[in-house]
Amino acid sequence: MKTIIKRDELLKSLQLVMGAVERRQTLPILGNVLFRSVNGILSLTATDLEIEMVCIVKSDRLPNFETTIPARKIIDICKALPDGSDITLSIDDTKVLLECGRSRFTLLTLPAKDFPGLDDIDSQNEFTIPQKALKSLIDKTSFAMAQQDVRYYLNGILVELSTGVIKLVATDGHRLALSEYEVDIELSVDKQIIIPRKGIMELAKLLNSSDSPVKLTLSQNHIKLETDELSFISKLIDGKFPDYNRVIPADSNKLMSVSRSLLKQSMNRISILSNEKYRGIRLTLTSGNLAIQANNPDQEEAEEELAVNYDESEVQIGFNVTYIIDVLNVLTSENVQIKLKDSNSSCIMSDANDPTSLYVVMPMRL
Repeated sequence: MKTIIKRDELLKSLQLVMGAVERRQTLPILGNVLFRSVNGILSLTATDLEIEMVCIVKSDRLPNFETTIPARKIIDICKALPDGSDITLSIDDTKVLLECGRSRFTLLTLPAKDFPGLDDIDSQNEFTIPQKALKSLIDKTSFAMAQQDVRYYLNGILVELSTGVIKLVATDGHRLALSEYEVDIELSVDKQIIIPRKGIMELAKLLNSSDSPVKLTLSQNHIKLETDELSFISKLIDGKFPDYNRVIPADSNKLMSVSRSLLKQSMNRISILSNEKYRGIRLTLTSGNLAIQANNPDQEEAEEELAVNYDESEVQIGFNVTYIIDVLNVLTSENVQIKLKDSNSSCIMSDANDPTSLYVVMPMRL
C-alpha cells in the first residue's frame, strides 16, 4: 500500500500527539504512533495509557490502512526533511518505507491490532468553552499543583462544575489558586473531577488563545476534549479533593493595594539573598509603606521599601518569596490586592479589577 502525505501537515500532527507517547517504554508499542486511514481521513493516535491524543492529518483522500510507526524516529525524520516537501509512505506487514526526493528511510512497524486504547467515554456531562478561556483557567492555576505528593489527589487540578460556572482549583498544601469562568451548563448537583498533572500540562500546550470552541465530555473516569483537529482523553484521579473553601480566609480585614510590576521587581531583587532552601522573606506593613526583608545563613541581608495603599495597623508576616512571585506572574492588572488578618493567617492575593481569580498563600515562621 502506497500513499502520499505532505511533510508539513504530518509534522504538525505528530508534534501535537507526541506528548502522549510513552517515554519509559513499558510496552514497546506505546513508543509508536497509530496511523489509521478510514474513508480517506487519516488520524494519528498516541497514548501512554493515562492520556490519549488523536489528531486528524489534513490530506487528499487516502486508501484505507492502519499501522503503528516508531514515534521518535518518524518525527525526527520529518523535521530533517525540507519544508513543503511530500512524503511517500509504502506500508507492508512489518515495515514502512518513507521516500522524499532522493531520501529513503525504512522503519519497523508493529501491528495496529495490538495498539491499546483508553476505554470509551460514557458521557455524563457535555459543554463547550472557548479555547482561550480554558487555557487561561489552566495558566492561572496550574502552577499551584503539587508534584509527586503522597496525597495523590493534589497532583492535579480540581475541575468543579455547577450551573453556569466552571472552576479550576489547585493546591500543594502551601498555596492555593482558584479561577472561574461562566459556561452554558445546567446541573442538578455540583460535579467535581481531578485531572492529573500530566494531562493538565499537555492541555496547556495544546490549547491556543483563539475564540474557537472546545467541547468537554465528562464521564466517571475520563475527561475528553475535542477541537476541529484534535481529540484529547485523560484518565481522572480517583480521590477526593479537600474542601478548598475552608482554606480561603473569610475574616481578612486588612487590605493593601500596590503596583503589581513594582512589587514583582522588588520581590525578585530581595529573593536573591533569601535562604536558598526555605526562600523566606519578611513583610512589614505600616501606613502607606511596605518593607521587605530577607537574609540567609551567610549573614547577608537585603531590604527594600515600597509605597503602598494601606492605612490599617502594623502587620509583620513571613512568606515563601517564590509563592508570591508565582502569583504575581499570572496576575495581569496594574495593581494587586493583598488581604491580611495577622501574622499567623494566610493572605489572599487577587487582581484589583478581576473577581474571577484568587490566590491563597500560607505564612512562614521566620
